[in-house]
Amino acid sequence: MKLASLSPGTWYSLLATLLLLTLIAALRIGAVDLTFDDINHILRHGLGLSSATVDPVSEGLFLQIRLPRVLLCATVGAGLSVSGVLMQALFRNPIVEPGLVGTSSGAALGAALVFVLGKNINWAFTDALGLFLLPCVAFTFAFAATLLVYRIASISGKVNVATMILGGIAINALAAGGTGFLSYIARDPQARSITFWNLGTFSGADWTQFALVFPVTVIGILLALRFTKALNILILGEDEVRHLGYNIDRLKIQVLLLNTLLVAIGTAMVGVISFVGLVVPHLLRLLKTSDNRFLVIASALLGGALLTMADTIARRLVAPAEFPIGVITAFVGAPVFIWLLVRNARSFQKGGFYA
Repeated sequence: MKLASLSPGTWYSLLATLLLLTLIAALRIGAVDLTFDDINHILRHGLGLSSATVDPVSEGLFLQIRLPRVLLCATVGAGLSVSGVLMQALFRNPIVEPGLVGTSSGAALGAALVFVLGKNINWAFTDALGLFLLPCVAFTFAFAATLLVYRIASISGKVNVATMILGGIAINALAAGGTGFLSYIARDPQARSITFWNLGTFSGADWTQFALVFPVTVIGILLALRFTKALNILILGEDEVRHLGYNIDRLKIQVLLLNTLLVAIGTAMVGVISFVGLVVPHLLRLLKTSDNRFLVIASALLGGALLTMADTIARRLVAPAEFPIGVITAFVGAPVFIWLLVRNARSFQKGGFYA
């Protein structure tokens, strides 16, 4: 049976099973491997269902480090993948992802600003935001960068993909320059944090970060489902969307805001992770369909699974040290992006999504 002929429900079941198996494997594998019996005893003891003696080191490792890390990784992967779906539908091109249009680099610049200046930022709301300062600043810079790239790309009234990519390169360069300057004036601990953060890492994951990212990502995915019908119509052109009663300008801003929210909340916590939003939606599009109603849910499941796999590899590759996960996703995503560019150029005359 061909994969494309499977029903969406079957696809969701398969991808949910893949995600579950990936989570289980990630919980077991690491610098210190845990058996299923170990995990069972730790969970039962943690929930108060067992009075058996549990190794406190293993319990702390699992409950305070590995479990929140794995759950956060799956959540961020889901958010980045859904963001890729939204961006590709909005720009009507399969080679778009948050890292290419300035979203990730803008969030990185905002986060670096908070890292270096911290409480020295004399904003009235700095103390009031508290724990939310970093994601809020990252969101502001990410949205500004994405909006600027979109304005540049649509300056002629129609989104020009070549102009969009060039504009993204320019904005990414400006953001990278700003981040580099902040790294230059930062003290050693701050500069080190910025360096590792720009490479992407889940090493600092904890329950607080998960509590911030998870609800925002879930709400973002649910909101993304509201725009899938309009985004499907947008493939045919902006005039079609207007004829059906949609406010195209409002739709663009809403999608950009939602995309920025999904990217910025994850990026602010774990750093820049590239190409997940590019590879996952396009892989599903090739295997099944371009229907955004399917892609949003399927991408969330597959993105969570793939990023969890990548993080597991990062933890085991140079154990007991840790390999930056952003490097792994770049090594995989960059060749895929090159292939997509070649494929997109060859398909340019076909019309539809690739026009």
